Amino acid sequence: MTQARQRAHENKVVKFQKDASYYFEKGTLYYKRNNLDKALMFFRKTIETEPDNPLNHYNVACLLSKMGCLTEANEIFCYIVEKLDSTMTECYFLMAVNYGLLEDLTQTRIYLKKYLTLTPDGEMAFEAEELLEAISEDEDFYENFNFIKAEQKFPPIVEETKEKLVAKYNQNPQFRNKLLDILYCRDEEIVSDVIYLYGLIGTDAAEKVLRSFIKNPWVEEQHKQLALLILKEMGAPEPYEIYLDGELCRVNLKEYTVDAPEWLEEWQEVLNCTLHKMKELDCYDKEFIEDVKAIWSDFINTVHPEVPLIKKPMVWAAGLEYALVRFHFLDFTQKQIAQRYGVSSSSVSSKFKLINEALKLDVKAYKNVLRYLREEEED
Repeated sequence: MTQARQRAHENKVVKFQKDASYYFEKGTLYYKRNNLDKALMFFRKTIETEPDNPLNHYNVACLLSKMGCLTEANEIFCYIVEKLDSTMTECYFLMAVNYGLLEDLTQTRIYLKKYLTLTPDGEMAFEAEELLEAISEDEDFYENFNFIKAEQKFPPIVEETKEKLVAKYNQNPQFRNKLLDILYCRDEEIVSDVIYLYGLIGTDAAEKVLRSFIKNPWVEEQHKQLALLILKEMGAPEPYEIYLDGELCRVNLKEYTVDAPEWLEEWQEVLNCTLHKMKELDCYDKEFIEDVKAIWSDFINTVHPEVPLIKKPMVWAAGLEYALVRFHFLDFTQKQIAQRYGVSSSSVSSKFKLINEALKLDVKAYKNVLRYLREEEED
């Protein structure tokens, strides 16, 4: 090819212009592949291409939050609401969560309150109120002690840890009294935590507390059942005296059955719909599949026998997936899930709130992350 023909050919070539949408799609592709570094590189390119688009900055900040770069993420969230778009008040909520993970509870409160003041009916208002309440209750107690939970049996722990816990219980009257007060509080999740904790302590004094607990006529039935199982795990001799149906009676666990609902087809239909929609996306691994099953089972067991009537399984299925998303801080919005299931965003919100009110998922997720970060620091 002569130089003249080559120049003519080059003049006919149309150069491909890489705009922000191109970089966003590339970033999203790498994000779905869990290659977060490359996803971040492409998301940052969207800012270079369209520096005045707040959504570009927002995507970068959300990804940085997921990667643990919390301070940098908060700087971007702050820049968005102060310089680009003051109506994106969800940035305040996300800043509050990040400050919580940084264990700056003062800033967490400030931004939760700011979000609620500016957006009292916002999409995350309910969650903001829950978190604000969670970090306000017995804060000093939580800062000095991490509860250790189990499923059905106690997890293996370092013997030294248990020895320190038992020593603190035996030697610190203030700790014992605080623990006893919380055992009889109204927060169902905290009560369950403390029951597990007494089982972990495992001393005669702890056994005595739980034996007294199950004899109390004002204690919730589900907490009595849990305490019975913990007493059994502790090796506390049977029979146990427990207040049931208006009278004090003696029971053996071999004769005592925990009330469990008969699984209905409509409940299974909700779960099947959720699993089907999740598998369509091909981005949920086995861990998330198992977790969504556990969330639905826990919800049914917790609210039984007053399980809501399932008239529209698809709506409940969408609410269930959104519960999983909120529990794991996944990057799907309520609106996106509603569109995939063909239901309204408000209906997803209402079902999620019922699940969250029963299981306190947002509070548990928040505490789990804090606990994980503290354990990482100790290691």
